[in-house]
Amino acid sequence: MAEETEGEQAPQSTFATYMAEGEQLYHKAEYKKAKDSFTAALHLQPEDKNCLVARSKCFLKLGDPECALKDAETSLQIEKDFFKGLYQKAEALYSMGDFEFALVHYHRGYKLRPEFQGFRLGIQKAQEAIENSVGTPASVKLQNKADLQFISRQEESKKAKQKAQVKVQKKDTKQQKKVDPERSQKTARQLLGELYSDKEYLESLLRDEALVNGNTRSGVKLHDLIINGILYLDTRTEFWRQQKPIYARERDRKIMQQKWKRDKNTPADPSQYIVKSLEEIDQLLSSGKAEESYKKAQLVLKKVERWTSVDVHNREELTGSLHSCIGNAQMDMGQIEAALQSHKKDLAIAEKYKLPEAKSRALDNIGRVYARIGKFSDAIKVWEEKIPLASSSLEKTWLYHEIGRCYLELERTAEAKDYGEKSQQEADAAEDIEWQLNACVLLAQAEVKLKHYQSAITSFENALERARLLHNKDAEQAILTALEDARQGLEEQQEADDSAHENDKLMTEGNTASKEEDVHAESSEEDVHAENSEEDVHAESSEEDVHAENSEEDVHAESSEEDVHAESSKEDES
Repeated sequence: MAEETEGEQAPQSTFATYMAEGEQLYHKAEYKKAKDSFTAALHLQPEDKNCLVARSKCFLKLGDPECALKDAETSLQIEKDFFKGLYQKAEALYSMGDFEFALVHYHRGYKLRPEFQGFRLGIQKAQEAIENSVGTPASVKLQNKADLQFISRQEESKKAKQKAQVKVQKKDTKQQKKVDPERSQKTARQLLGELYSDKEYLESLLRDEALVNGNTRSGVKLHDLIINGILYLDTRTEFWRQQKPIYARERDRKIMQQKWKRDKNTPADPSQYIVKSLEEIDQLLSSGKAEESYKKAQLVLKKVERWTSVDVHNREELTGSLHSCIGNAQMDMGQIEAALQSHKKDLAIAEKYKLPEAKSRALDNIGRVYARIGKFSDAIKVWEEKIPLASSSLEKTWLYHEIGRCYLELERTAEAKDYGEKSQQEADAAEDIEWQLNACVLLAQAEVKLKHYQSAITSFENALERARLLHNKDAEQAILTALEDARQGLEEQQEADDSAHENDKLMTEGNTASKEEDVHAESSEEDVHAENSEEDVHAESSEEDVHAENSEEDVHAESSEEDVHAESSKEDES
């Protein structure tokens, strides 16, 4: 009934809300409540691999590795190379005591995500657990016929049991007589180690009749719980005993010590020595001890250079890895130029022996050095060469983000925005919330510089949502400040646009009025011109009339003169 009620109430909220609530409860160490929140989220999205892994972690904290393993395997059915699912499956197997299978999955995950420290630490602790139970790997030779031998031993065991039911042989009786309880107890103590005290405690509880007759709050009998615990420890004891007896482990230890004394310069297992040394170098660097990490790497490099390819088949690859470790230590020590030369040596080895993973690592580190000293163009050139070598979405989202960040530093905002979008796409594909946050911030910053304030606000809001899912208060506060600046920029841009629009309107109206005045002035000029034309015509007409009158007067005068002349002539004639 409780599960049905929970199932009915679960869809009342959103998937993201349940996820955020579960993460918060997990960080508060309230694993039972966190598991319930993740279960409610899975009711809404049953195939969300991140949610399955989150619930698996809760099961592991609650002491239920079987359910943790089931959720981890379900996430891997959705995506077989999901590194979080691989890591969680390895952790569950390790908790169940299946160290060998756990080691296999740690190695699978390390191959996919070598930069994830959890896989390296997992490999180390799984190897140590196997060595403590089986012996050193150098003394254990694995062959293909081992599985057949195991099946053969099982068949022989079955036959032996069948014979024992019919007749007990004298030889078996003698062997039973030789069994020494004290010796057996001592063997169990050596095999179980610290767990032997737990076994003794459980056996003492079993003798308390008042206690074993009681029940837990969930109704499970305490007697059954105690018996199951003791049986589990007995099973592990038998498992370790069958894999390799204690005397064999002691013999191997003595052989190893003798071999080490014969040749101190060459370890019994060079490959294991290198792997362990690389882990120590990395741990020293991670803990802030750069100088010690550098000295350790230099010491191991000198040893490796004295070895041949016969001693270590991947000698060149290990040499490149050590140059990479030295370069990283030099970076932390502030020796930038020396670090660049070390990483270039790593790159030269990778290119010479065609090692794509080593080349990708070297280009990655060289780009970091250039970015550190402000040579962003060189960093971009190196990282863009690395793009075809990037295999996973998570590696690509980091790479695109760093290239975009360099473009942003160079004030080439269009390219920065382009790489920000690529980084966001890969982060979404990887379903990594942290890198989704980083990509959103880069994209928003580029959009602000381009004055695309509305898009920038959307990107900042997406980043803020992811910062809250990660419970990153510092990032949340920084994003809120940037978001406020973007909104203010949008308001100023709108005010400027409105002001420009108003100016354009006034200018348009002014131009219209000016045109009307020009038309009116032209009309007035035409009227004046017409009047002037009429006056000119009138003046010309008056001049013509005067001229005509003058002509007539001239004619009349001439006529009068002729008449006078005629009369004068007549008088003369008379």
